[in-house]
Amino acid sequence: MTQISLTVNGQPRTLDIDPDTPLLWAIRETIGLTGTKFGCGVAECGACTVHVNGKAERSCVMPVSSVEGASITTIEGLASGGTLSPVQQAWLDLQVPQCGYCQSGMIMAVSALLAEKPHATDAEIDQHITNICRCGTFARIRRAIHTLTASGEGGA
Repeated sequence: MTQISLTVNGQPRTLDIDPDTPLLWAIRETIGLTGTKFGCGVAECGACTVHVNGKAERSCVMPVSSVEGASITTIEGLASGGTLSPVQQAWLDLQVPQCGYCQSGMIMAVSALLAEKPHATDAEIDQHITNICRCGTFARIRRAIHTLTASGEGGA
């Protein structure tokens, strides 16, 4: 066990944890934020996506020791003052989720993309949003992204 210091959703945290513990399990089991989901365990599906220093990262294979001192944002940290982020609101407005299991990771990936590229093209969406939705809501996801890129307010 070692002490790892990081900031999660704006709050400084010091974890007494095995340094090889995946960030996903540090977030879910040690900190108790369960919005970030386990999907595949090999960084393919994206259900575990969080922001590390503003960049979308798959947390299931990322050792917590590799984020020492970093700023982590989870799905719980996107809303501000009781107001959903633009991406979260678009997801509700357009009824994007079906089962919803993958959607926290999808929202985190889309938020990071639109924070960097508020008017992302289809090619940029295809390149950056590689998360898997087993329910197949990709058409609704793309519609929500296009709604946000048209308004230019998609960032986290």
